[in-house]
Amino acid sequence: MGRVAGKVAIVTGAASGIGAATAELLAREGARVVVADLDADHAREQAQRIVEAGGDAVAVPFDLGDEASIERLVRQALDAFGRIDVLHNNAAATHLAATADAPLARLTASVWDDTFRINVRGTALMIKAVVPHMIEQGSGSIINTSSGAGMTGDVGHPAYGASKAAINVLTQYAATEFGKDGIRVNAVSPGLVVTTASQASGHSGPMAEVMLAHHLTPRLGTPSDIAHAVLFLASDESGFVTGHVLCVDGGVSAHASYVPELRNLLGV
Repeated sequence: MGRVAGKVAIVTGAASGIGAATAELLAREGARVVVADLDADHAREQAQRIVEAGGDAVAVPFDLGDEASIERLVRQALDAFGRIDVLHNNAAATHLAATADAPLARLTASVWDDTFRINVRGTALMIKAVVPHMIEQGSGSIINTSSGAGMTGDVGHPAYGASKAAINVLTQYAATEFGKDGIRVNAVSPGLVVTTASQASGHSGPMAEVMLAHHLTPRLGTPSDIAHAVLFLASDESGFVTGHVLCVDGGVSAHASYVPELRNLLGV
């Protein structure tokens, strides 16, 4: 018996990276999974991989920036599996973060607006779309993907960081609003996770070495690290956890900023 056996999970942004790893893990642990992504071809390929591995999955193309698309996704999930127990709100405008999000002095209003339309409004509308069905069945777990970028300042990506800070507060508001209906709402806050998207945005080579120096772990994160945190929050094991932002970042957020330099100075 798997840790989420009998549950139905929607995973957005599930065609690659963290979403793909989460969809695969939830399926291995017994969930029926809706693989939702803007990239329809890769979503279908990911769902097929899950099925070939013995899991149960369907692919649904969707656009987090479009409310009608969100509503279609929820209807198709219900048509396929009859209920929704878990929502992993993982999709985000990572393409904007990688290519267009710039320091504030050069940031355009359109990039700011598009980032918030997709990351924040889209996440809120996903919650709005699934909650009535979770209320009807008296249970549900929603896990939003935040980011360490939403907790501290950095030298770039202010729109992305501000949108993820908004996700943290949105998580707490949704947990407060729907807790008495049996719905738990939490978030995972990854640090640097080695994915195709992170490498495309420049987090590789010398940049990765700089980041690793600020980790308390001897390695950087992987999509599997985040997937296992989502699995815990999706399962009944976390039945008394709600309104929480779980940092899965190798300890980056746990220490003073000068620790790497102090270690070098002291030779420890």
